[in-house]
Amino acid sequence: MILSRFSLRNVNPEPVVLPDEALFELPEKVLQFGTGVLLRGLPDYFIDKANRQGLFNGRIVVVKSTAQGDSSAFDKQDGLYTMCIRGVAQGEKVEENIVNASISRVLSASEDWEQILECAHNLALQIVISNTTEVGIQLVNDDIRHHPPKSYPGKLLAFLYERFQAFGGSELSGMVIVPTELIPDNGRKLESIVLELAHLNGLEDEFIQWLEEHNHFCNSLVDRIVPGKPEATTKAGVEEELGYTDNLMIVSEVYRLWAIEGDAHVRSILSFAAADKGVVIQPDINAFRELKLRLLNGTHTLSCGLAFLAGFETVKEAMDDEAVSTYISDLMQTEIAPAIPYDLPLSEAQAFGRDVLDRFRNPHIRHQWLSITLNYSSKMKMRCLPVLLEHYKKSGNVPELMAAGFAAYLCFMKAVRHADGIYWGESNGQEYPIQDEMAEVFYKRWAGLTVAGMVQDVFRDTAFWGTDLNLLPGWTEAVVEKVNAILNGGVREALESSTLKKVKAA
Repeated sequence: MILSRFSLRNVNPEPVVLPDEALFELPEKVLQFGTGVLLRGLPDYFIDKANRQGLFNGRIVVVKSTAQGDSSAFDKQDGLYTMCIRGVAQGEKVEENIVNASISRVLSASEDWEQILECAHNLALQIVISNTTEVGIQLVNDDIRHHPPKSYPGKLLAFLYERFQAFGGSELSGMVIVPTELIPDNGRKLESIVLELAHLNGLEDEFIQWLEEHNHFCNSLVDRIVPGKPEATTKAGVEEELGYTDNLMIVSEVYRLWAIEGDAHVRSILSFAAADKGVVIQPDINAFRELKLRLLNGTHTLSCGLAFLAGFETVKEAMDDEAVSTYISDLMQTEIAPAIPYDLPLSEAQAFGRDVLDRFRNPHIRHQWLSITLNYSSKMKMRCLPVLLEHYKKSGNVPELMAAGFAAYLCFMKAVRHADGIYWGESNGQEYPIQDEMAEVFYKRWAGLTVAGMVQDVFRDTAFWGTDLNLLPGWTEAVVEKVNAILNGGVREALESSTLKKVKAA
């Protein structure tokens, strides 16, 4: 039995949350560019949840923008799909299955463009959501009279122009546009491209005025791990339990965040936000960017070399080890959280950190430490250096756990050979690739200098760091000590040294 609106009546509601029949009659309120799992696992999840609570009461028209793949699975299943939420929340295991009924139909940009433009004539449809990847929000000299235009901004402009003409440029016909592509200031960037395309297409001043005054392009930040389809054995087990086949099934972690930059008008249009605390609408979302960048990404970066050299393949495996798990938790909560270079309460940072630790422990997410080491040096500079400098600005003492993370980074960057442009390190009897733009520089440093000399040379590289890190009191000495501990006794010795000093300092 394939999941569909008709087959729902034969599904046992005990192991899965099913939609009420009334949800299928809700009007279309959202135009979504993209069929990907992130959109279905985050925005569409929030909208479906709000509909069940009677808070939004609107469905989504999905635009399939690319030529790859087809939308037949959506047609066969009436837009329904099962979302399997798996993970840990507040230390408790979570397993939940939900049949999402937020999608009304899926239209192909290449085949159904006239139907998509017809959606512009629906005054109730007031929201545009997109995830066309970072490459999607690019300026292409696009002709919006093509059916369809080539680029996503071109398609969006054509839709908005159709709407302007349909309603005579009325204020009520303006839209709230929320891109979720993972680029900084995604809303402002999309708006600037759409405006430039409007000029390139010679569109009238009245339209451009309507575009600027009555449409709201919102920056947003999305944060949820949605790996996509479950593995074949997992999918088969879930389908056996639920009693139907679902070719659109997706898996996601429990944690969810959609931070949207907007005012009271934006909040009134995005009324689904009231259904879940994971949707946050504020005039400024930079605090959320900082929390994610420092506590999630920064902790990953400072821990990846250490955990990998300790012999752990995935984040979950490291979190199952008491010593490494303690290091990661203490690093995040006692050193990074108080030193985030942004004005926010420590309690808020630490609460965010607790959620991150739950995510790290998720047995359903296999996040490889080696993949986190990609572009290691630039990540250390962007994610971790500002926290280190802020720590010294606030306390002036050595952050021992950060020092252990930096030491592991330097040890990871010690190549034993290079061939065909690739540098290789060695740990636990196995070679690993060093995929970093500084790999050659580190190869020469390790070959020609003592440990102390190498560390000093790295830290005096002001062209890279923007400052001489040797000037931080006690920093160089602490990192040298921990590099030697890793080289001579392994990661465990460095961890114990860091932990003991942390206890003494407290």
